Amino acid sequence: MANPDFVESSSNTLFAFGLALLLIYLILAAQFESFLDPFIIILTVPMAVAGALISLWLFDQTWNIFSQIGTIMLIGLVTKNGILIVEFANQMREEGMEKFEAIMHSAESRLRPILMTSLAIALGALPIAMSLGAASTSRIGMGVVIVGGTIFSLILTLFIIPAIYYMWSRPKKHRPEFDNIKSYE
Repeated sequence: MANPDFVESSSNTLFAFGLALLLIYLILAAQFESFLDPFIIILTVPMAVAGALISLWLFDQTWNIFSQIGTIMLIGLVTKNGILIVEFANQMREEGMEKFEAIMHSAESRLRPILMTSLAIALGALPIAMSLGAASTSRIGMGVVIVGGTIFSLILTLFIIPAIYYMWSRPKKHRPEFDNIKSYE
């Protein structure tokens, strides 16, 4: 039988997880002035959670309070990848670019920032996952969740988010005021 304290903390963590997702969705809906774009971005979260659970299973770790904290941390970390792609694609479409061309250009031009930040996060959590340091064996699950979830989500996000954006996004209104803006890439 499960420890009652663990059951209570798990239910609290699940509530915090759901609340964090709702809060991120509402903030993104306000930022993008759309209810669909944030949904496309939030699709990075199930990919990260799947990567986290697969990583826990592969490295024979348990679902404990530390891995739950790492999973909540993943929400903010991996939604950043979707935000970078979707926001840049929306900007390109407002400048008059076609949907397919905009999402391809967005995914290509945002590849380096996404790779750099995701790898920095994964490599930063690697010492935790490898149990380096004093009294760190209890936090291995957190490191495994962060490293595995980030890498798994990184790989899938680069392919799935552009595909879903291409299929689901609605037409954007062309804004002529963006026609003469120079790109500084």
